[in-house]
Formats: sequence, C-alpha cells, structure tokens
Amino acid sequence: MARLQLGRSAVYNLLRTGQLASITLGRARRIPTHALTDFIRTRLEQEAA
Repeated sequence: MARLQLGRSAVYNLLRTGQLASITLGRARRIPTHALTDFIRTRLEQEAA
C-alpha cells in the first residue's frame, strides 16, 4: 500500500481482479517485489500507448 500510495481497499481490489499478483502465507498476503515491479511496468506501458 505504501509503495503504490493506495488504500487497503484499492490494493485488495487489484489483487481480486488479478492485476496484482500475491502469495498467501497463513492468513497474510504478500506481494513479491517482482510482482509489484511488473504491475508498475504494465501500467506505465498502458499509459504510454
């Protein structure tokens, strides 16, 4: 949430729609660094197009 500067609901929405990948460890969801980088790269490419 901090890196994307988004609220909790917005991040969970991205996870639910599959736009942002995550893994679940017990009850915690973790977003790998590469998934965050891929998400940002994809968004930048979409805006550039």
